[in-house]
Amino acid sequence: MVDLLIRNVDVLQIQGEVASVVQSQDILVFGNRISAIQRSGRLDPSHARNVVEGNGHLAMPGFINAHAHVPMVLWRGLGEDVNLESWFNDYIWHLEANLEAEEVFWGMQLGLLEMIEAGITAVSDHYWHMDYAARAVERAGTRALLGQAMFGSNGMEQIEETAAFAARWQNQAGGRIRTILAPHAPYTCDDGFLTASARQAERIGSGIHIHVAETVEQTQASLAKRGLTPIEVLQHCGIFNVPTILAHAVGATSADLETLAELAQPTGIAHCPKTYAKLAMGVPNLVEARKMGISIGLGTDGAVSNNTLDLWEAMRLTAMGQKQLTGDAENLSIPQALTIASKESAKVYGQGDELGDLAEGKLADIILVDLSGTHHLPLNSVTASLVYNARAGDVRTVICDGRIIMREREHLTLDKGEIMENILPRMARLRRRDNVGGIQRYNP
Repeated sequence: MVDLLIRNVDVLQIQGEVASVVQSQDILVFGNRISAIQRSGRLDPSHARNVVEGNGHLAMPGFINAHAHVPMVLWRGLGEDVNLESWFNDYIWHLEANLEAEEVFWGMQLGLLEMIEAGITAVSDHYWHMDYAARAVERAGTRALLGQAMFGSNGMEQIEETAAFAARWQNQAGGRIRTILAPHAPYTCDDGFLTASARQAERIGSGIHIHVAETVEQTQASLAKRGLTPIEVLQHCGIFNVPTILAHAVGATSADLETLAELAQPTGIAHCPKTYAKLAMGVPNLVEARKMGISIGLGTDGAVSNNTLDLWEAMRLTAMGQKQLTGDAENLSIPQALTIASKESAKVYGQGDELGDLAEGKLADIILVDLSGTHHLPLNSVTASLVYNARAGDVRTVICDGRIIMREREHLTLDKGEIMENILPRMARLRRRDNVGGIQRYNP
């Protein structure tokens, strides 16, 4: 007996820089792992405890969101048409001053609901009140790498508190939840705080998830103030002594990239192109970074700077943005975009050996995508259609850790009605920006 049989699907395969589709396959799942992928019809369905009819859909790895602030969906649409400084100082850091712990629980569920619908099965999330976020992930049945955000101005005791959170939730929910330390950024955490965070991460065997060099202007400001780029500051403080997720790195210099490429510990960049376009932050040269061997993961960032938690959009913008930046339409090819969205995102997430690929022995995080919509027809190239045509609504069924969490667009773990009943009565207070000051002040 197998626990799950996915019948009659085409399977996306990525080998090196080659993406292909194997037609008419069955995927067998035992426990939470793929036990076999074989020609359709070889296994009698009576030998499976659960059967999903693939109907000729495409099976591919669940997306991994390498950088997000999922509960920020609560303020979607409230930080529009402003620059980065105003976005922080006039909007988001006032809005977040209203946040109460239980609202993270409901906001996290709303964001997870949206991500499941878009085929995202794992997220690296950087936010506050993360015990509540963890409870939401537990309920949703998804996978998450959770970091309790820290500002240096809130005191050194945070480091012990976030380490305690990390210990409580590491490898919980059957291993679906992992934890990481999450100092906010070099411009909100001084060297002493960053150094203490790095040492704590080493002590508890954790990594670091941090914003860095979000714009070229941040890099220039850091160089003017102290003669170091933000990435050099992280190196100086020992951050790179542990595995690190660098959110954004739009302002990384070529010398910074060389530094990252030579690190002994795994270090990857979480790339969130919709946020960069919307806030006019610039476009990093991923072609250069990838040539140096630096892994790139796709991220949505938060919904106040992105508006959607949709990695189909991010993948498309990544490919087109690199072509536009470099002036070369051959850069960031379709197979490369799919590789970033799957295997490289899994590396940045810290589970490159277990996620990001459909193969025997890998964790069974699988999505089924319907390519029969008019926007795909005639379907001359499946891989081109995935990068340039696919929409979140094309995702029909989502499986995480061997468990079906959405079947034919029906959610099996989260209740949208319940979520909105708990969010909508709070929104009048959550939308207010008339509080004195904010939780921080953006001054790179």
